[in-house]
Amino acid sequence: MKIICVGRNYVEHIKELNNEQPEDPVIFLKPETAIPLKNDPFFYPDFSKDVHYEVEILVKINRVGKNIEEKFAHKYYDELGIGIDFTARDLQSKLKAKGLPWELAKGFNGSAPISGFVPKSDFADLHNINFSLNVNGETRQQGNTSLMLFKIDYLISFVSRYFLLQQGDILFTGTPKGVGPVQPGDRLTAYIEDRPMLELDVK
Repeated sequence: MKIICVGRNYVEHIKELNNEQPEDPVIFLKPETAIPLKNDPFFYPDFSKDVHYEVEILVKINRVGKNIEEKFAHKYYDELGIGIDFTARDLQSKLKAKGLPWELAKGFNGSAPISGFVPKSDFADLHNINFSLNVNGETRQQGNTSLMLFKIDYLISFVSRYFLLQQGDILFTGTPKGVGPVQPGDRLTAYIEDRPMLELDVK
């Protein structure tokens, strides 16, 4: 099982981090060990002092495929979920400044908590899904899939040119604006529409 992540897929998030808007999707991977064990909290790593939350809509791949045409991409997923891409922002900044990969800042243990998944048929329009993240009861991030630079089907087609997609792979589709730091003692709740899908304590 692979965790395939998309960076810089919402314009306002690109602006808040002073990044350049990409011509193609920015792709990186997290190992399976980035998913915490069920009901585990997020344990703040000792190598960072600035871990940020990034809430994202998830897509679960349901069959094997490569070089998928965009018009057929909808056949390769039946379910959506929500997850948090935890990022050691201070470490990421150091790595980026040296032109080095981000994996240490993105793929560390427990950095990809995910919700359960629900049928995509629950949603009238996959290009108009609201999602959000609350920290200690306060809304910190709000997004809508209509604001994605690269839509889900395009992302699946693009990624499948480089990686064989397999049943159970999870695609993180990018985060909207509003990312920020977490601290031990925080409680995070991620929503799709008004449905709480993921609750997580920071230890």
